[in-house]
Amino acid sequence: MKENTGCEKYARCLEKKVRDAMSDTRVALISGPRQAGKTTLVKKLTGKQPYVTLDDESVYQAARSDPVSFIRQFDRVTIDEIQRVPDLIRQIKISVDDDQRAGRFLLTGSSNILTVPTVSESLAGRMAISELLPLSQVEIERRQVNLLDTLFEISDASISFGPYDASTLVDRVLTGGYPEMKKRLMQSRQWAWADDYVRTLLSRDIRDIIHAHQLKDISQLLRASAVQSAQLVVYSNIARSLRLSVPTVQRYIRTLEQMYLVRFLPAWHRNALKRLIRTPKLHFLDSGLLSAVRRITHDRLMQDRRTFGFLLETFIFSELLKLATCSDRTYDFFHYRDKDKVEVDFVIEQYSKGLIGVEVKASATVRENDFKGLKRLQSVTGTSFVCGCVFYAGDNVLWFGDKLLAVPVPILWTC
Repeated sequence: MKENTGCEKYARCLEKKVRDAMSDTRVALISGPRQAGKTTLVKKLTGKQPYVTLDDESVYQAARSDPVSFIRQFDRVTIDEIQRVPDLIRQIKISVDDDQRAGRFLLTGSSNILTVPTVSESLAGRMAISELLPLSQVEIERRQVNLLDTLFEISDASISFGPYDASTLVDRVLTGGYPEMKKRLMQSRQWAWADDYVRTLLSRDIRDIIHAHQLKDISQLLRASAVQSAQLVVYSNIARSLRLSVPTVQRYIRTLEQMYLVRFLPAWHRNALKRLIRTPKLHFLDSGLLSAVRRITHDRLMQDRRTFGFLLETFIFSELLKLATCSDRTYDFFHYRDKDKVEVDFVIEQYSKGLIGVEVKASATVRENDFKGLKRLQSVTGTSFVCGCVFYAGDNVLWFGDKLLAVPVPILWTC
C-alpha cells in the first residue's frame, strides 16, 4: 500500500523535532501506522537526498539478499518501511559507527521495530525516534497549540472560557485522523477505505511479523478488540469467544499493537512494580478506524450515548497521544482503577511536573459526581496532582473546585 495520503497540504507538528534530530544524530527513525503521512514528511525533509522504499519488490529483494552491499552504496539515504528487512539495521550500525556524521540515515517504519531486541540494541545511542500518528485535529485546523502542555501549567488565566463550537464533534469522532478517511465525504466510502486498509495489513504486514496463516483468526480478533476498546483487557474472555488459546490471543493482540492499530494503556500505581501486574486497558489508536470496523453510524451515535462515550474516549486518547508526540516534554499515559473500582480514564504523568487526570463524558452537561474518580486520584497523589479535567460535549470551561475543571472537547484544537 503506497502512501498517497493528501498529507502534503497539512503541516505536521513533528517536522521540527525530526529536523532537529537529523542535525545532531546519526540515524533518525519516524515510526507510525501506514497511511499516516510518513513518506510525505520524509520527502519534504530530505529534498533530493536518495530515497528508497522497501515496498518496492525489486528494492526489497536486493536489500534482503545482500544487506551489506545495499547499505554501502549510500552516503546519505532515506529508507522507507525499514521493518521489512530488519537485517539492514546491523549494517546501518556498522556504517554510522565508521562515519558518525549526523543525519546520514532517515528511516521510516510502519511497525514498532524497537520491539525486536536486536534492533533496539544495535542502534542504542545512535538513533533518535519520533512517532507520527494520523493527523491531529490541531494539524487539520492548522493551529499551533498544545493543550497537554497547557494543562501542566494550569491556572485560572491559562485557559479561555469559551464558548467552544461542538457542532462538528460527532463527525470528527467518526472520521478520525487518517487523511484518506477525511477525503471521503460518504461514510460508505470511508468504510470501504478502512476495509481495504485493514485487509492489506492483515494479508501482508501482520503475516510478515508473526508468520500467521490463520488470517481469519486475526481478523476476528481485530473486531473483538474493537468491541474491547476503552475497556480492561481480559484475555480469557476473548480467547473463549474466539476459540483460541490465551497465549495466541496475547501474541496476536501484541502484534496489532506493534502495527499501530491498538495500544495498551497500563494501570497507574505509586509502586512501579504493581503497574506491571495490574490489568491494562485496550484502545484503538484511531476513532475513525474503530467506527468503521464496528460500523457505527452518525444516527446510532445520536441515539446511543453509551456508544458515543467509548468512541469519544478513544478519540480523546488519540488526540492527547498526538499532542504528546509533538511536545518537547515526555509524557507517560496510564489509567486509574482502585480496589473500590473508582476509575479515571487517563492519568498523564510528566515526571518533572507531576500528573493530571482526565475523564471523558459524552453528555453536554457536567455534574459534581463526574469528578468522583478525579477527586480520589487527587487525594492519592497529593502535591503531584496538577489538575483534573472532565472533557465533555458542552461549550464552556467550568471550574468545579481546586484544580478541577470541565473542558469542552473542542478545546483540544482551539485553546
